[in-house]
Amino acid sequence: MFSDSHSESGSLAVNQRLPSLLALRCFEAAARLENFSRAADELHLTHGAISRAVRLLEDELDVALFERRGRRVFLSEAGRTLARAVSGGFGLMRQAVGELRASAHQARRLVLSCEPTLLMRWLIPRWPAFQARHPGVEVHLVAGGGPFSFADGIDLAIRRDDFRWPDSYHAEPLFVERVGPVCRPDKAAVWLSAEHDGAALHVGAPCLHSQTRPAAWQDWALAAGRCAPREPGQTFDHFFFSLQAAVAGLGVAIGPWHLVRDDLDSGVLVAPLGFVEDGSRYCLLSSQPLQPCSPQADLLTWLREIA
Repeated sequence: MFSDSHSESGSLAVNQRLPSLLALRCFEAAARLENFSRAADELHLTHGAISRAVRLLEDELDVALFERRGRRVFLSEAGRTLARAVSGGFGLMRQAVGELRASAHQARRLVLSCEPTLLMRWLIPRWPAFQARHPGVEVHLVAGGGPFSFADGIDLAIRRDDFRWPDSYHAEPLFVERVGPVCRPDKAAVWLSAEHDGAALHVGAPCLHSQTRPAAWQDWALAAGRCAPREPGQTFDHFFFSLQAAVAGLGVAIGPWHLVRDDLDSGVLVAPLGFVEDGSRYCLLSSQPLQPCSPQADLLTWLREIA
């Protein structure tokens, strides 16, 4: 009685034991392509390795999986049955692996929202340096200004503190805002005149304004202890456009140092009156304090370095 029971249990275990996964993989490719050579190329194996794997599988199952006709092979009825099952199994595994990889990839990807002009004129030109230093960190840069919510899929945000954000937001200071009038070098002598305390904006100089920073001239005048220009000047929809208008020689714009530093270095713009702190600053915002040695902390360190 004992031996009979043991034999039945052993037979069940043998019947349920799966063949080699490598053999099944070789068979799946050979069955799908009905060609051992093409299966070998796909799996980066030799024709002989595919043939041996299929032969071992046939020996283990005690059934012919292919009909061999000359130099070609065709699935047998048993082979078609096994191919459907193996193909479905590998399909499920591929789907699961793909979902796991996508999930892991999404987990490593950070979404950084940055004010548009700062993004275009300061961050993006320097971004290759961050990618070179941290090749394993993927950051998706999006343009955005003013209030926002981390519930919208944003992981980090760079904002100027000209609005009140929720007390629950964690803020890491990046740099203070320094502003000053900027214009093309060939226009400086026309739009600037000398006073006893140094260069000053000429009364007739065309001033450039923007709807996104309507008080830029007044803020600069207050911080610099000067009089704000009274002429209405030309107004643009966005701050970026007013800076581009200055580059084009249309007038004098208020330029934050971080946004015009590249133009100053290249000689496209000049700032004879210098720059003064206007009382605001930029911060890196997050939903919680940054963990040491995390990608977020690495980004913060790099941002402070280039500031």
